[in-house]
Amino acid sequence: MRLPQILDRPLPEILERPSLIRLLQGAFIGSLATLLLGFSCGGWVLERTAREMAVNDTSEALVAVLAPMCADKLQNGPNASVNLVGFRKVESWQQEFFVQRGGWATFPGMRSPDFAVAQACANIVAATL
Repeated sequence: MRLPQILDRPLPEILERPSLIRLLQGAFIGSLATLLLGFSCGGWVLERTAREMAVNDTSEALVAVLAPMCADKLQNGPNASVNLVGFRKVESWQQEFFVQRGGWATFPGMRSPDFAVAQACANIVAATL
């Protein structure tokens, strides 16, 4: 059996011995491929993006914890029946503002009510009515 003629040819001179240029080209192409795959498919992000993701995750976690407490304060706090009647009278798009004005979305350490907490609280209360 005879090998194809392309395999019978000698290698080009540049491929016969080690070359610094080939080494640097291979290192550059390998690092470029690593960066492209890491940032596009590997989930790598820049520091700024990681900070933004951490802030968003923290905010979502706080809303998830504080909204049920807010709804409990509204439904079971002093004057709960009056508060629930007032909550029912308000249009659905104004319920967050009702919760904010009532102070149920303000917790110790906060200077003002949090809108995301008020919105989630209003959704919880509206779902239970």
